Amino acid sequence: MPQAAVAERPSVGARKQPAGSDFTPLLRTVKEQGLLDRRVGWYTRTIALNALALVAVGAGMFIVGASWWVLLLAPVLSVLCARTAFIGHDAGHAQITGNRPISRAIGLVHGNLLLGMSSAWWNDKHNRHHANPNHVDKDPDVAADVLVWTRGQATVRVGFRRWLTRNQAWLFFPLTLLQGIAMKVYGFQDLRRQAPRERVVEGALLLTHLAGYVTLLLAAMPLSRAIAFAAIHQALFGLHLGLAFAPNHKGMEMPDPDGERWGHLRRQVLTSRNIRGGPLTDWFLGGLNYQIEHHLFPSMPRPHLRLVQPVVREHCNAVGMSYTEAGFVDSYRQVLRHMYEVGEPLRVE
Repeated sequence: MPQAAVAERPSVGARKQPAGSDFTPLLRTVKEQGLLDRRVGWYTRTIALNALALVAVGAGMFIVGASWWVLLLAPVLSVLCARTAFIGHDAGHAQITGNRPISRAIGLVHGNLLLGMSSAWWNDKHNRHHANPNHVDKDPDVAADVLVWTRGQATVRVGFRRWLTRNQAWLFFPLTLLQGIAMKVYGFQDLRRQAPRERVVEGALLLTHLAGYVTLLLAAMPLSRAIAFAAIHQALFGLHLGLAFAPNHKGMEMPDPDGERWGHLRRQVLTSRNIRGGPLTDWFLGGLNYQIEHHLFPSMPRPHLRLVQPVVREHCNAVGMSYTEAGFVDSYRQVLRHMYEVGEPLRVE
């Protein structure tokens, strides 16, 4: 199939189209090819294998817990926790099943219970991101927080946050080591937003995870090793999530809040970046390396994203829309360059 042009920072496109007009034929083709059909068997195997691997690591912690060699299991557990997060992510998008209560249960188990991360908080935040990716007023992922993503956000920073912004490109990867802990804290904070019944379920599972995690560590190894294990595990888990999420949108097109509203194809494609790679990249990034396809079809099962990519790429080429891909390492170079440029005005004062 013909390849679309690849750009590091794509322009809005060669021509304007009525909102949604370019997406309809693509959606029709995808439906006809059955790529929106769910893969219950694939997910059943994935969930079962992940659960068995988690149990095996837990057993290994008891077997070698008396030795400092147990710390070698911490990176393994961090990778498995990332797999668990990807399953919870897919459940939140109804990729696994169209049954809402079952999807909710899968999300609660893999998010709240196994990871201590609130699925209600994540789904609320993530759905707002999907609706308006990279929109500075509507996407929570580009809101000014510890890091900022536009020069407008940078210029109003003061005090310690101003120093952070000046140096955010250098601090990005060290800060991702705290991402796993931060997401747990955000989940507890979000309980105040939730309805009473939801708050009870979410809160109970978050507390159960916390109690179970501490009990597992202290039962399997001495206190000093338990602290070291937890520090390594949580830091590498946060790093893994950062590696999966960071290259998807940072440094890509950002819609003008005061400009025209973009159609679905334009809004999702121009704000997203794919990561090139093979099966190992697909596994390590949980399918999020097909970010364009995932944003266009959020309920599409993960194993179908690879299959739909040529269709989407050809369609974008046909309508004259930029389709951005980058290599694994180069994607982070682009993200860090964008963060460096955002903080540049604060370094030349």
